[in-house]
Order: sequence, then C-alpha cells, then structure tokens
Amino acid sequence: MVKQSIFGRIATLAKANINTMLDKAEDPQKMLDQMVRDYTNSISEAEAAVAQTIGNLRMIQDDYNEDLDASKSWGQKALAASSKADQFRTAGDTASADKFDNLAKVAIERQMDSEKSAKAAEPTIASQTEIVDKLKDGLDKMNDKRRQLVSKRDELTARAKSAQAQSAVHDAVKSIDIMDPSSEVNRFEEKVRREEARVRGQNELSASSLDAQFESLEDLGEQTEVEARLAALKAGGTQSLTAGNATDTGENELDYSEGATTQSN
Repeated sequence: MVKQSIFGRIATLAKANINTMLDKAEDPQKMLDQMVRDYTNSISEAEAAVAQTIGNLRMIQDDYNEDLDASKSWGQKALAASSKADQFRTAGDTASADKFDNLAKVAIERQMDSEKSAKAAEPTIASQTEIVDKLKDGLDKMNDKRRQLVSKRDELTARAKSAQAQSAVHDAVKSIDIMDPSSEVNRFEEKVRREEARVRGQNELSASSLDAQFESLEDLGEQTEVEARLAALKAGGTQSLTAGNATDTGENELDYSEGATTQSN
C-alpha cells in the first residue's frame, strides 16, 4: 500500500509537472489555429460522407424514375398492342388479335415489374432522404460552429495580443517608475545623491581647512602686530625714559643750582 501510494503520488506529480510545462508552452493563437484546422478537417470528412450519401440517394432516385418511366412506357405499349388486337379481332383476324393480346400481356407484366421496383425503392428513398436532410442539417451546424470557432479564435487572439501589449507597456512604465525604489532611475538618483553628498563633504572639508588657514594667518598677524608694538613700545619707551631722565636731571640740576645759589646767598 505504501509503495502504491508513493508511486501514485509520483505519477500525479509527474502529470502535474507535465501539464504545467504544457500550459507554459501553449500558444493560444497556435492552439486555436490548430483547433480550427482540426474542425475544418472534420467538416471536410463529414462533407465527403454526406456527398457520398447524397450520391447514393440520387442513384436510387434515378433508378426509381427509370422504373416509373418504364412502367409508363410499358403501359403505353400494352395499350397499343391491345388496341391493335381489337382491330384485328374486328377484322376477323383472330390469330393476329391473339398475338397482339399476348404482346399486351407481356407489356403489362413488364409494367407491373417496373411498378414493383419503383414501389420497393420508395421506402429506401424516403429513409435516405431523411438521412440526407439530417446530415445536411448537421453539416450546416458544423459550419456554423466553425464560423463561431473562427470568430472566437480571432477574438481571443486579439485579446491575447492586447494583453501582451498591455503587459509590455506596464513593464516599460514600471521600469522607469521614479517612485519605485527598485527602478533604475531611483538607483541612479541615489547614486547621484551620494556623489553630491560626497562633493558637499569635500567642500565643507575644504572650507574648514581654509578657515583654519585664515585663522592661522589672523593669529600670525596678531602675533606680528604684538611683536611690532612690543618692539615699538620698547623703542619708544627707551627714548621716553631717556628724555624723562634728562628732563628730570636738568630740573634737579636747576634745583640744585638754585639751591646752591640760595645757599651761597
């Protein structure tokens, strides 16, 4: 039971895979074209069969008509022979009269045979006519079905092509959808943004470097000015100190000289 179950599942799986492959490989237009061809071939075979049946019916009808014509002809001959026999009998020629009466009888027998043959053919003709009518009706229905199938094929083919075109347009639109994160445009935009961010970072880095250089220059300028002022201060301070000392010495000297004068006085 287990083996049978496993084999059954394997067989089912194989059939499913084969059917899936066939479904993928099927081309609706080709399949419908093949259906139309197969149905057209079936109609051709049916037409040949119907044509043969009609031909047989026409042969039977021809034989029937020939029997009717023969019956009519033999009836006319029987009437002519009987009339001739009456003429000879009226004329007193009994032998000739009997002869023509016998001919009339033969004609009547032939007439009866033709009538029997025609009568026997009537049921066959009726049944064959009914069969032919049914076959013609069935053939007409097959032709109608074929026209419907062709129309349906054209409709489905057009719908399949329209669906394929819509799918192609959808894929094309989707491939350039800028709102789709997976689109190529979005990927390129992200790449450009990254590059712009990198350049902006470089600019900021360069700007900070320049600011640092200018700041160092300003610091250097300040230091230079400090040094210059210090030098100037030193230079100016020595002269002022010297000038101040000289003044103070002179005054002291004056003071001293006046004091000395006063003292001397």
